[in-house]
Amino acid sequence: MKYLLLIYSNPENWEHPIYRETGAFRALPAEERDALDRQAEALGDELRESGELVVGMALADPSVARTVRVRDRLPAVTDGPYLEAKEHLAGGFVIDCDSPERAAEIAARVPDASFAAVEVRPIVAT
Repeated sequence: MKYLLLIYSNPENWEHPIYRETGAFRALPAEERDALDRQAEALGDELRESGELVVGMALADPSVARTVRVRDRLPAVTDGPYLEAKEHLAGGFVIDCDSPERAAEIAARVPDASFAAVEVRPIVAT
């Protein structure tokens, strides 16, 4: 089964990896920051070696996004996502693993989960 891991973050500073730019990460002692960096690298290596990583992507700053809505057959294009949102989609991974539990286990190991959120969504075959 394929899953989409959606990484959300507050766009304080939209550099990637996003978790490194959060105030909470920067407030950690250096050894804890280094441990999270190693965790991220180890997770990426593990998923590539196991064949569970299909693709990963980082998204540009939400300020350059466009939202398109069609009403009465007329497109309306606005800048960015909803402004009310405190967290925005920063990127994600497509993984191919055996169960929703394994997908959640992988999501919990993404460092961003410690500072914002990682949503796990099954991909429905079309």
